[in-house]
Amino acid sequence: MQTAQDLKRILQRIDGRGYKAYKDIQGGYTFTNDILLIDYVQGDPFASPSRVRVQIPQKGAQFPEDTFCNKSREVALRDFLTREFYKASKRFCRGKRGTGKSGIISIDRPGQEMLERTSMVITKEYVEARFVMGLPAFGRRIAGRHCEAMFFEELPNIVQSLYFETLDKKELYKHIETAEDADFLRDRLDSMGLIAFVADGAVLPRMSGIDPRPLTTGRVIPFQSPDPLQVEIELPNKGTITGMGIPKGVTLIVGGGYHGKSTLLNALELGVYNHIPKDGRELVVTNPYTMKIRAEDGRRIEKVDISPFIANLPFKQGTKAFSTDDASGSTSQAANIMEALEVGAEVLLIDEDTSATNFMIRDHRMQELVSKEREPITPFIDKVQQLYKDVNVSTILVIGGSGDYFDVADCVICMVEYTPHDVTEKARTIAEKYKAERNPEGGEHFGEITERIPFSRSFDPSKGRRSVKISPKGLHSILFGTHRIDLGNIEQLTDISQTKAIGDAVYYATRYMDEKRTLKEIVDAVLADITENLNVINPRPVGDYAAFRGLELAAAINRLRTLEVNQKK
Repeated sequence: MQTAQDLKRILQRIDGRGYKAYKDIQGGYTFTNDILLIDYVQGDPFASPSRVRVQIPQKGAQFPEDTFCNKSREVALRDFLTREFYKASKRFCRGKRGTGKSGIISIDRPGQEMLERTSMVITKEYVEARFVMGLPAFGRRIAGRHCEAMFFEELPNIVQSLYFETLDKKELYKHIETAEDADFLRDRLDSMGLIAFVADGAVLPRMSGIDPRPLTTGRVIPFQSPDPLQVEIELPNKGTITGMGIPKGVTLIVGGGYHGKSTLLNALELGVYNHIPKDGRELVVTNPYTMKIRAEDGRRIEKVDISPFIANLPFKQGTKAFSTDDASGSTSQAANIMEALEVGAEVLLIDEDTSATNFMIRDHRMQELVSKEREPITPFIDKVQQLYKDVNVSTILVIGGSGDYFDVADCVICMVEYTPHDVTEKARTIAEKYKAERNPEGGEHFGEITERIPFSRSFDPSKGRRSVKISPKGLHSILFGTHRIDLGNIEQLTDISQTKAIGDAVYYATRYMDEKRTLKEIVDAVLADITENLNVINPRPVGDYAAFRGLELAAAINRLRTLEVNQKK
């Protein structure tokens, strides 16, 4: 390994030369207190920035073991350091200077959620930051002196954010303890008979539909649990807290428009992640195997058994291995549910506003007009209780227009001016007083959940001369070779770094496709690998992956339009 002085000499030698001469600096360099690793040098000032790492031995970084002694704390510490590095880069980096991306120093930027990221690595031996640098040039001529200033003036100031003694200890431990408490609470939901918990005092509304920060202006109403649903739990750091526990079974969220129904549902769908202090939803937690379901017109479906919901199609078309290149609202929603169940979903979240109306309910008058023999769809209202009793999968539904769901609800929460009220008994009284005239159409049991076996031959990531070309195109789209995977209706993705990791994980998953393993077995194998090392899906060290769930990985695979499967016999 070379020294810092060697790096200076190289930069002085190549100053003013053509940009490709920057390749000479690739490699490792020892500095006084850390190691600089230049893993990849961009070939052009307009290309993706160069990938760089800094390693600081723990002898110098001196992070106490209690800051990363378990998984919760380790992920939170890595998240905190990534944020500190990002803030320092904004403070000390002089910014763009020269052509293209010249002069930038940047690291993966976290949002409101604490996600495990490859941007920061913590071990007992060292702390490692992974980031990018835009090596400076004017035109396509190397600006060696400017590059020297980046490596020897700006970067050392930024790297100071990775030393324990330079950090705000109070904020650091608050960050770590917030994550640990949330994980502790989420891990205990099942034993408490719950699928979700919303702490008293939580702030659920967001700044806007495109700004996920908590609402701080206007009338902000802290969450207050209704007495019948209030539960108490003692957390390892925060101590005893109270909040609303949502029990297993079928829960309805009702109320007038603009009273907070969808706001509560949105908080619950993101409760699968930990949130940063002051987010307002730090102690809003949900079963980690919770999946938001919606209709998805136009999506491709490949041999999904949707017969629990849809059967007896015209002209004797089968639905036990249903395929289509252009699904309707009802068939797509049925497939989305069955695919989620196939890979282990334990809770479904559904908002009637994003559902197919004919999938959710068929009223008495329509039953009279169109007989069951001529209606292929069994509405969700007739399957939701069977889903819980037969499959042990709970459901939370936002319902504003169909009181018939009172007949199948175990719990009914009414939102009034963003405040929840337990109206379960009142809903039952109404259901008893006004008997539903419609006839149940769901039969005696929920039906089969059929697993499928994907074929690796249907996964082709090649494009042109490149054997593998995979890249995210925004948060909800992945370019996989020449095909685009549309994740626009997968609402629990929050970070483009998750999307990038999922794209590469789809390709990585093919190593487990032997025409015997089911999709669930393949997804579980990939998750086992990334739990050990999130970077395992790429042979090179990268700094812009964020952890994802198996439910989203399976959703991406299911939306690859070239997917081929066989059903498990």
